[in-house]
Amino acid sequence: MSLSLIIPVALLGALLVYGVAIYNRLVTLKNRYQNAFAQIEVQLKRRHDLIPNLVETAKAYMSHERETLQAVTEARNAAEVGLRHAAARPGEAGPMAELAGAEGVLGAALGRLNVVMEAYPDLKASENMRQLSETLTSTENRVAFARQAFNDAVMQYNTYRQSFPPVMLAGSFGHKQEAALLEFEDSAEIQAAPKVSF
Repeated sequence: MSLSLIIPVALLGALLVYGVAIYNRLVTLKNRYQNAFAQIEVQLKRRHDLIPNLVETAKAYMSHERETLQAVTEARNAAEVGLRHAAARPGEAGPMAELAGAEGVLGAALGRLNVVMEAYPDLKASENMRQLSETLTSTENRVAFARQAFNDAVMQYNTYRQSFPPVMLAGSFGHKQEAALLEFEDSAEIQAAPKVSF
């Protein structure tokens, strides 16, 4: 084999290996952000499962606050629908926006519930209510950490996908669009855990 044939074949081989490395890195980063979303899903599911218990406990004490309790229940149901849609397509802008909006409404409804609970000393003194509130606060912190990890993974994926030369190959490798961050409308308020006082 002549040198004039070896050099082009070696260059072609090197380009092929480099293309495979880019493809593998894109797949790895996409899998990371999808896994990070799965962690958010676990925590939001836990949050959604706690809310009916919280509402049921509060009902016994707050019989005339049905509107507030109903708003929490409806917001929780809408958030679960948003979570299912986002879980089916993590990283896509539409489902991420739907989930963020639904979680924002749920957070506001829980905030109103906390304000109403302040007016019921017997409810605040209930051991069951205290435990539920502490668990909910802990879950809110876990959601924040999981969301941060997801957004970090999405940022790494998008940064690599936008860099050169991956940007030239990403579309042909099946990575046509950037992943969407999970940003809540009231992001500054969400960063702080809900305040539950007894």
